Amino acid sequence: MLTAFARAFKTPDLRKKLLFTLGIIVIYRIGTHVPIPGVDYKSVQFCIDQANANQGLFGLVNMFSGGALLQITIFALGIMPYITASIILQLLTVVIPRLEALKKEGQSGTAKITQYTRYLTVALAVLQGTGLVATARSGSLFSGCTLAGSIVPDPSIFVTITMVITMTAGTALVMWLGELITDRGIGNGMSILMFISIAATFPSSLWAIKKQGDLAGGWIEFGTVIAVGLVMVALVVFVEQAQRRIPVQYAKRMIGRRSYGGTSTYIPLKVNQAGVIPVIFASSLLYIPALIVQFSNSTSGWAAWIQRNLADTAAPVHITIYFFLIVFFAFFYVAISFNPEEVADNMKKYGGFIPGIRAGRPTAEYLSYVLNRITWPGSLYLGLIALVPTMALAGFGANQNFPFGGTSILIIVGVGLETVKQIESQLQQRNYEGFLR
Repeated sequence: MLTAFARAFKTPDLRKKLLFTLGIIVIYRIGTHVPIPGVDYKSVQFCIDQANANQGLFGLVNMFSGGALLQITIFALGIMPYITASIILQLLTVVIPRLEALKKEGQSGTAKITQYTRYLTVALAVLQGTGLVATARSGSLFSGCTLAGSIVPDPSIFVTITMVITMTAGTALVMWLGELITDRGIGNGMSILMFISIAATFPSSLWAIKKQGDLAGGWIEFGTVIAVGLVMVALVVFVEQAQRRIPVQYAKRMIGRRSYGGTSTYIPLKVNQAGVIPVIFASSLLYIPALIVQFSNSTSGWAAWIQRNLADTAAPVHITIYFFLIVFFAFFYVAISFNPEEVADNMKKYGGFIPGIRAGRPTAEYLSYVLNRITWPGSLYLGLIALVPTMALAGFGANQNFPFGGTSILIIVGVGLETVKQIESQLQQRNYEGFLR
């Protein structure tokens, strides 16, 4: 990986792309520290220092914003509205025929879906910004902090609208920065910004574990966490690269005097076909009951049960429900993102077939069978990755959003592998030595 980056910096055009990407990252990180108007910055910092900010209800969103959410900065919402909008549009593509038709139109249809995603992102940013401002004004953003009620000194409508507009504009700017990286930089822009947001919390989380440790000044706990993290990274890389390759043979066709086809290829079915989406779905769904309890301020029996069993990430009920939700959403997302019948029809249209399997419906049934078989280990792997690091690192003072935790490690490794692959592919396009040997 380091060799690929070194070779990329030696190539002039790739060096420009890398430096452009680094410049956008610097702008993004600066924006995560610029507070929005109407917020008492000293009170916010006092509450962050007093409480363990990452263990609150908004810990997942705070992780995706690089710590900007709880600091209530212009990039407080980060890329979460865009991620949510993208997932919603992807789900609606299966339900709404018009969106499905746009998806099949190619580049023009994809451009329209992207435009719809932008509009939905802005709408979600307004909703989430309003919710964040209301939570900050009520003092619920930092429960237990003595200055939580003075974070927003002026509760007037004008100040509230200004705060919401500022955060919405910040989300639109983040979306634009991500698209700039995609067009003029290296890798997928939104994935790169997500990677940077999570990696930004890495040093402080590690140092917090060192400070809380008791053995050799905390260095033994620090080293143990590093060793566990490296093992988990190696495991995730191994599984993320694993795939089932289904061979496909294309028959020869004579068109005029020319012969077409006769080639062999394969359909790569990844073991983790759903990626990190099931983990995000399950985490978001489990946050809803706790969010309802927090806004209702109820002290009844059902509220106490939710706080004891669902809001507490170490509770057996929470762990069990979380695991089964991840498995369910893994199958659900794979079912809507990969259509075996469509793949079988395309293969039949261009004269392709799987050796030993008849074209058409038998091919679709075979693909469904294989997909279900490899989704089981993939879904169980996601559930274990999401839970095992959390439970193991809890003894060292870590929390559920620690960078070696489930959601974090999947995103960091996935984005890192994809970015390195893009750099290597662009290097191969500029180096023809292998073809001349």
